[in-house]
Amino acid sequence: LVLAYLKDITETLLDPLQFAYQANRSVDDAVNMGLHYILQHLDKPGTYARSLFVDCSSAFNTAIPDILQIKLSQLSVPTSICQWITSFLTDRQQLVRLGKLTSGTRTISTGAPQGCVLSPLLFSLYTNDCTSKDPSVKLLKFADDTTVIGLIRDGDESAYRQEVEQLSLWCSHNNLELNTLKTVEMTVGFWRKPPALTPLTIMNSTVGVVDSFKFLGSNIPQDL
Repeated sequence: LVLAYLKDITETLLDPLQFAYQANRSVDDAVNMGLHYILQHLDKPGTYARSLFVDCSSAFNTAIPDILQIKLSQLSVPTSICQWITSFLTDRQQLVRLGKLTSGTRTISTGAPQGCVLSPLLFSLYTNDCTSKDPSVKLLKFADDTTVIGLIRDGDESAYRQEVEQLSLWCSHNNLELNTLKTVEMTVGFWRKPPALTPLTIMNSTVGVVDSFKFLGSNIPQDL
């Protein structure tokens, strides 16, 4: 009942570039949209695209209920429902049972329970305000998979780099750990000899560069 109610309230307010847990949207739509942005951009002279494939460690397990409550309130979810969800996610008792062995009980007050029908939508709402402000930078989301696509023209990467920095700050403010060791970047351009590009850094760590990436299950090569 709560899931249906939340969907009804927030459906028109969800980020259009979040492709998970929405009617008539799929992982294929996310992949096709990303490729569409890149190929359409590369039709213009002096262009290339930098794609950052972001890895967040245990994203579903680190969301803060109090922060989620604020975000739900901003999406016009009634206060009583916001408070109920916060109570539901706070001070949960969990244990692990393996065969005849049972662990001790721990109290959990972050994240959302695995297997709960509410959890996927709650995470989408938690990350709903994680968006790009610049039209030349697209931030695509599928659940906890995030991809930043910078559509570069005439070598000006300032907007792309600024949006990546803002994403890093957003993760920090919202208790999501951006894993710089698993986050990688791929550059695509219709050139005979790729230029030497300045490496991207996040939190003083240089981002690794790849020539292909398995993007949401589809292998995307650098030469498309």
